[in-house]
Amino acid sequence: MDQFLAFTVVGLSTAAIYAVIGSGLVLTHTTAGVFNFAHGAAGMLAAFSYWQLAVGWDWPVPLALATVLLVLAPAFGLFVERVLMRPVHALGEAERLVMTVALLTGCIALARWVWDPDTARPLAPFLAEHPAIRLGPASVTWHQAVTMAVAVAVAAVLWLLLHRTRAGTEMRACVDDRSLAGLTGADPLRAGRLAWILGIQLAAVGGILIAPTVALDAQQLSLLIVSAYTAAVFGRLRSLPLTFLGAVVVGLLEAYLAGWLPQNDYLPGLRLAAPALLLLLALLAFPHRRLRGRDRRLVRVPLPTARGSLVFAAGTVLLALVLVTVLTEEAVLSYGTVFSLGVIALSFVPLAGFTGQISLCQLSIAGIGAVVWGHLGAHGELWALPAAAAVTAVVGALVALPALRLSGVYLALGTAAFAVILDRWIFTLPALDVFGVRVALFDQGSVAVTGPDLFGLHLTSPAQLLVLSAVSLALASLAVAALRRGRIGRRLIALRDSEAAFATLGGRLLGAKIAVFALSAGLAGLGGALYGMQLQTVTAEQFNLVAGLPIFLVAVVGGLGAVGTGLFAGLAFVVPAHLLAEFGSWAHDLSALLIALAGMGLARSPAGVVPHLHAQWARLARDRTLLPVLLGVLALCWLLAATDVADGGPLLAAALAVSLALRARAASRVDQDHGGRRDRSGSQDRDVPVEWWGLRRPWRPEDGEVLSRATAAH
Repeated sequence: MDQFLAFTVVGLSTAAIYAVIGSGLVLTHTTAGVFNFAHGAAGMLAAFSYWQLAVGWDWPVPLALATVLLVLAPAFGLFVERVLMRPVHALGEAERLVMTVALLTGCIALARWVWDPDTARPLAPFLAEHPAIRLGPASVTWHQAVTMAVAVAVAAVLWLLLHRTRAGTEMRACVDDRSLAGLTGADPLRAGRLAWILGIQLAAVGGILIAPTVALDAQQLSLLIVSAYTAAVFGRLRSLPLTFLGAVVVGLLEAYLAGWLPQNDYLPGLRLAAPALLLLLALLAFPHRRLRGRDRRLVRVPLPTARGSLVFAAGTVLLALVLVTVLTEEAVLSYGTVFSLGVIALSFVPLAGFTGQISLCQLSIAGIGAVVWGHLGAHGELWALPAAAAVTAVVGALVALPALRLSGVYLALGTAAFAVILDRWIFTLPALDVFGVRVALFDQGSVAVTGPDLFGLHLTSPAQLLVLSAVSLALASLAVAALRRGRIGRRLIALRDSEAAFATLGGRLLGAKIAVFALSAGLAGLGGALYGMQLQTVTAEQFNLVAGLPIFLVAVVGGLGAVGTGLFAGLAFVVPAHLLAEFGSWAHDLSALLIALAGMGLARSPAGVVPHLHAQWARLARDRTLLPVLLGVLALCWLLAATDVADGGPLLAAALAVSLALRARAASRVDQDHGGRRDRSGSQDRDVPVEWWGLRRPWRPEDGEVLSRATAAH
């Protein structure tokens, strides 16, 4: 009985923290219409800032608390609302979700960059010098008492604010219809600003309260938010009392599992994954009303041509051949993951780009592909490569089953929970026998991965594996391009536009979702196997949720609907990181921070960078005079570098300068041919009314699809 009371006290104090953080999530979603994935990261930054002031600079505790909660947290909330969220409010729920994921990645990278993660930063509990309060056989520390008192005060103040003040009514009204609320005298901008300030302040309170009980680690503190996610889902993202009830359930469950879970090789990870499991069960069990807010503008999905797809695939393989002939073996080893990570990033295109299904577990699924190849292809058996893709496709189909009733932020939460479950529990399991078959994942360690046997040649060198990955990326890109051009691709895009309309017109929602999830997971599994070959040894930490978020962001920056996003993501993720690494280990987190900043620039180019680059360089590719000049210059630079006549750095700079100059010349020639009218990524086309297409500007093959989708939407 004494143990039960002790664990209950611990669970309730932890639940109080989850309740405070979860209340901030509910407040932001209820009033601003945004589910903030970076909510825990904001609390993490507050905890680090409080440590810096109170411990690092030896400020008085009251002054440090006041500075963090009344100055830094409100300023951060104003920054998020004004700079990040306001520009994407008109783009829709998916773009707002991506923005908060970018903010989460950026906060973790910023914390690791400023505060060395290898340095311990202990933080004393509040009133630690006072003796604990005795409640019969149990004892309550003053820190636990303060935590529970703060949770009760937060609940009371939030309820009064939302239901008994004009500001609260204004905040709740603006999320349903900002324009209509403005007609009644409400100020949507002021309401959103207040919601973000209060939400970030609550995250800061929770981060400071929980920091003394856990290690002050950027990733760990940010992922503690999974428990607060569960509490918020208990409240269906709108009910504060149910959110507090969910927090109590999660806190007590964690405390009881820590105390009474049997000790063996299979169950320790279950305690760590329990909040994510509970989150997944809550998402599946509780009815969810349709999320507030709707997409106001759908981003157009580019339509690749067959010729352009073949040229792109050939260019991908040619780039790999250039790299292996120009770079040293050490450099090839460093940049070898460009194409394998490109395959993983390409898996987002059919899933998120075509179908609009946001998944945050693609890298975790890629980890399954790497493990399957590592075990089945331990001696280079080539058949194990399609087997890895097939196994991960089955996993993707299983993930698709709950996706039938989840969408938007709920689906993102479900896939994030699945990634956490894999990382904290499934990947930590030792080998076990299932119906007489030995199943092994990482086997509580690492897995050695080798290259395949291809036509009697065992591919083991970095150069050979790089070319293999490039060929795989080229073939995968061709397959995705063919999917987009075909009837199935049009159906998937119709499903993204409106699931109800898709089903009404005879589409099979179950089959379509299962098929696209399986296809996407199969691509991720293939990429994971290739990625493992490049690394030679893989561990579970390389495939966790936080490691996968930057890849997702780079794919978003490239453009989730563009087939070239795979190659772009591989280059953008690997090349800057290795170039910055030459300046020291401190630059590693800087590259992740730059990726997050690029993701935060989504509002400026919601369609992505790849379509914009394609529009810029397509003129040069169609110029029969300037294109041979460019190819000749590039061939000359490659020959000089391959024969060691000149250094690669100056040659790369020269090739880039010539390419930009020829691109500008091709653009000016096109402008002259069209009477000086400039076509900037289709901006002129948007000035031509739909009824004049084919008269005031040439008719294009994709115009029929655009018109069909537009008329179906209305």
